[in-house]
Amino acid sequence: MKPFAIAGIQMKVSAIASNVEMMKLKIDITMNLYPWIEMIMFSELCAFGPLTHTAQAIPNNFEAEMQAMAKKYGIWLLPGSIFEKSGDKIYNTATVINPNGEIVTRYRKMFPFYPYETGVTPGKDFCVFDVPDVARFGVSICYDMWFPETIRTLTAMGAEVIMHPTLSGTIDRDIELSIVRAMASVNQCYFFDVNGLDTGGCGRSIICGPDGRILHQSEGTEEIIPLELNIERAKRSRELGILRLGQPLKSFRDHIQSTQFSIYQPNTPTPYLDSLGPLIKPSRLDTLTELKIKENTLEQQRLPINQERIGLI
Repeated sequence: MKPFAIAGIQMKVSAIASNVEMMKLKIDITMNLYPWIEMIMFSELCAFGPLTHTAQAIPNNFEAEMQAMAKKYGIWLLPGSIFEKSGDKIYNTATVINPNGEIVTRYRKMFPFYPYETGVTPGKDFCVFDVPDVARFGVSICYDMWFPETIRTLTAMGAEVIMHPTLSGTIDRDIELSIVRAMASVNQCYFFDVNGLDTGGCGRSIICGPDGRILHQSEGTEEIIPLELNIERAKRSRELGILRLGQPLKSFRDHIQSTQFSIYQPNTPTPYLDSLGPLIKPSRLDTLTELKIKENTLEQQRLPINQERIGLI
């Protein structure tokens, strides 16, 4: 098992102009600075930005240009994702290209960032691909990782490295950094999370090893992140335990042989989850609603006093 070198590209993303030429320039710069790199990944929606009106059918010219760049340098290339138009639906889709410039697979984001990523249809299929004589890789996009079942499924399919383009520009980025560490450790895998800048995110890309430790964390500026991974670390973690301690994948494997998690069974009632209400954006409460809430609160506060006065408690 040989080491494998991956570069993440954290770059500024425009929402009003194509970013494709800059992506190509970044690939040229990366391969001239670090000719030992074997795979490059960009952030989510890096090519055309975060607006769905840029959606286009696949295959397209963008994929063809990225295929040419992969073949030019003989590298694996994950050029982030784009909005894909398929019939009357829009998907958030990432493409994987091999060193021969061939498209190996595509992945449609399973969990669009509802209720904010409106108009985007969830994908249904998990995505793994093999780099011969190196490892099996899994592809996940941004909000997917907030649902641990997605990363657990990829690792159960054999993924030892998770490639995770993201577009995160919100105030929950600190939470996401902790999720990356958690997903890397509980699944004993490398986790490569690359964010964009400007309309493409707030940066702070993060790469973690199979023990959850941070290999690199960026700040809020443009950056090329070249790292050589020792894939054997993931294999040894799964064989001997995280820091020679817990072996969560083996424990999960052994437990699911004897116990089924009922919430995952088809048609299982979930009354509490159903009680949470619709998946919609929070809105400002109107004045009448606020008054009713205040009246109910005051009534609840007065009730114990009144009961005590009349001798009920």
